[in-house]
Amino acid sequence: MNNKPLVAGIGELLWDVLPTGKQVGGAPCNFAFHAMQAGCESIVFSAVGNDQTGDELLSSLARLNINCEYIQHNSFPTGTVTVTLNEKGHPQYVIHENTAWDNIVFNTKTESKIRELDAVCFGSLGQRNSVSARTIQEFLALVKPACVKVFDINLRQHFYSLEIITKSLNFADVLKLNDEELPVLSNLFRLTGEVNNQLEQLLNQFSLKYIVYTMGEKGSIIISDDDFSFLESPKVVVADTVGAGDSFTAVLVSGLLNGLPLDKVHGAATRTAAYVCTQKGATPVIPFEIF
Repeated sequence: MNNKPLVAGIGELLWDVLPTGKQVGGAPCNFAFHAMQAGCESIVFSAVGNDQTGDELLSSLARLNINCEYIQHNSFPTGTVTVTLNEKGHPQYVIHENTAWDNIVFNTKTESKIRELDAVCFGSLGQRNSVSARTIQEFLALVKPACVKVFDINLRQHFYSLEIITKSLNFADVLKLNDEELPVLSNLFRLTGEVNNQLEQLLNQFSLKYIVYTMGEKGSIIISDDDFSFLESPKVVVADTVGAGDSFTAVLVSGLLNGLPLDKVHGAATRTAAYVCTQKGATPVIPFEIF
């Protein structure tokens, strides 16, 4: 009998085209891969095109042992993102539009699996097109009450709106955001005070169980109604930071589903994200001792 928690990422699936070559990308896929490494059974719900790049993407996912059963094919091109890195290894993205993952549709095969999930991770980027936005929101409405819904906000370029963010926060149990994204939410929702005050306002306004706030090399905060955890980031030599936040989210969710204390979960998530920063690309194999 498989007692592993069942988790899913839904939304964008694409090639990150980096200066060093192309890598499998998309936050939901990265989340699923790292959750699998942290002891979960993982699924990706997305779409690729009927093209060579889509076939190559599925082959790469298979090599990563990611379940591709719920990845659709459609007539739109497989998604790509042109990624450039600044001098600190932080990525900047040009996300090409009207792609396969913008056009994920809801079907009965998807519906039957949704009800089994213990956690699902979604973001704002995957909802930039009305087709996928509708599908993701239908998906979230059907999960079982105990399913942990993680909104890893991932604001990219201009691909977000107050409507999408508000709907997503109303679905979410957990919000993950970084220090570049909080000022955007502060402006949208008229948050006041210092960072901790703003996080508490979001927690209360949207009845969230946890907020995860990452600050890159300055550390991270996790808050809930009755808990607070701050950890500094380990000092590492950064190759690039692509996928580090997704790995943090995945290890956090795995730990929470397995009933581990918040401080232990936070430590494992921090160590994992730091290790990912030392590797090229979003999906390195994580040494077991890091967990």
